[in-house]
Amino acid sequence: MMASVTTTPEPATDAARVLVQALVACGVEDVVLAPGSRSAPLAYALAEAAVPAADRPEHAPALRLHVRVDERSAAFLALGLARAGAHVDGLAAGPARPVAVVTTSGTAAANLHPAVLEAHHSGVPLLLLTADRPHELRGSGANQTTDQVGMFGSAVRLTVDVPAPVGLPDEARDLRRLAARAVAAATGARTGDPGPVHLDLAYREPLGPPVGPWPAPSTVGLTHVQARPAPATAVTTGAVPAVTGSATASATGTEERRSGPGRLGGIATVVVAGDGAGPGARRLAEANGWPLLAEPSSGARGGPNAIPAYRLVLAAEELVSRVRRVVVLGRPTLSRPVQALLRRDVEVLVVVPRGAQWPDAARNASQVLLEPPARMRQGRMRGPVGWLEAWQVAGEAAAAAVDRELDRDPADRGRRSRSGARVTGPVLARAVAAVSVPADVLVVGSSNPVRDLDLVARWDVPPLVLANRGLAGIDGTVSTAIGVALGLPARRVRAVLGDLTFLHDVGGLLRGPLEPGVDCQLVVANDDGGSIFATLEHGDVAAGSPAHALFERVFGTPHGADLAALCAGYGVRHTRVGDVDGLLPALAAPGTGLSVVEVRVDRTGRREQSARLASAAAAAVGAALR
Repeated sequence: MMASVTTTPEPATDAARVLVQALVACGVEDVVLAPGSRSAPLAYALAEAAVPAADRPEHAPALRLHVRVDERSAAFLALGLARAGAHVDGLAAGPARPVAVVTTSGTAAANLHPAVLEAHHSGVPLLLLTADRPHELRGSGANQTTDQVGMFGSAVRLTVDVPAPVGLPDEARDLRRLAARAVAAATGARTGDPGPVHLDLAYREPLGPPVGPWPAPSTVGLTHVQARPAPATAVTTGAVPAVTGSATASATGTEERRSGPGRLGGIATVVVAGDGAGPGARRLAEANGWPLLAEPSSGARGGPNAIPAYRLVLAAEELVSRVRRVVVLGRPTLSRPVQALLRRDVEVLVVVPRGAQWPDAARNASQVLLEPPARMRQGRMRGPVGWLEAWQVAGEAAAAAVDRELDRDPADRGRRSRSGARVTGPVLARAVAAVSVPADVLVVGSSNPVRDLDLVARWDVPPLVLANRGLAGIDGTVSTAIGVALGLPARRVRAVLGDLTFLHDVGGLLRGPLEPGVDCQLVVANDDGGSIFATLEHGDVAAGSPAHALFERVFGTPHGADLAALCAGYGVRHTRVGDVDGLLPALAAPGTGLSVVEVRVDRTGRREQSARLASAAAAAVGAALR
């Protein structure tokens, strides 16, 4: 019965081509495809659009296509491309660029879910194009058919169940309108809340290969969606419109009531810059003379106000007890001492320019603002005399103490390899930070690597640091890093990640011979297991006790995997570093192509090392503040 209304011999092919034209017209430049049969109409259209201009069919748009056989890896590759898309025009972040990922039906679509959740929580625009059976086959037991509509729940900004095309005259117009709405929702053009969008696209046979020409491009149905203006974050010296409503009056009024116009009575304020805070956090801190506690992926880690080793400095009660206000930008997730600071009896101002939610894990936010108040942006809310200087002295003392402890000869504790001093996690992170210049891109895995980097990194002008901190999972990090490298081919991209993170997404190394190569160095801290648990409460289990074997099995999880053999199987260049002396040479010259530097990291005594670092820093900070 459906066939009787068909006005074209290839409705699925025509619809796929119109959708691809519309997505490109709306700003989509990259698409990641996992192969499948039901998605064949889209696959053919994307493949034709991706060929060189001289061979491209008439009316086919130009785009970049990336093919991966594993849908989970494909989704994280798209996530990395989307993260990179905000930085293609320079070192500063620009507007997000949506990336589409295409799958066939069934479990293929379900494998997108981990990346969807990360994109949802970190505000990354993804377009999920999942092919599906037509409605008459759903619930019939047809092969690879499940209920895909709404399968991502509340993690998507928009879900549309798109019926199978039959060739009606208005279908092309409706598809263009759908593309415009989907891209607007993914980029947060109207809501200020970017994230993933799910289009479940039903297709009936015939599914291809196509035989007819592409339709002529048309703007009919391509709705222009005006984007929301970006909130003000820049520091200025002139008149700046203030935030409307009582929040701004309260934020500035508090300053006036407590301190008056002079600096002697200024409120003791610190800035906490979490993931994605942006350079505005640094500008606010420097304009007002406030200490800056910035995570590596904040985009604000640098300059004279950035306090090194800040999580150890936060143990200094003589400093922390004086804090009266904390300004939070981005999403801080790395440090328990920072969360403890936010739980204190302090005024907490959370600046969140987009999205419905705001970071307040300590449940202590006094105000949630769309943008910093005008007085703050103008540098008219400075702290007390000597406030910043005290934090700078403490930070320098803590950082120097950390360096001294890390540089101690490990032979004193019996941990040397045959060739030299064995590497620890913080030593590796310090070396990675040292070789990362401002034009570089550094992708950091969750767990210990990002925390080690947070402890030791010191940059005046930092590299671009990206991390999947939306849910802070270890999955998909290899593919994310490769996606970032594909999206920023003119910049040197390096990733630092743990061995479990690497193994979890080792399939991300797989690249078919028809796919473009990528320059990316993956630095893997291989401590044969999950050493982060030793730094948590679980690490209280002493080595040699009966419970230690239990700890190793369910938390330490040694694996004994041969990373060199895995890399060889994927055709990826591999280098193993076993001591400190070999570390910097291996990192400094990554070469071309995809490569893995496996650094054998010692996790013996990880908990004790953390305690020694904290003790050394506490003593140094105490002496410096006296």
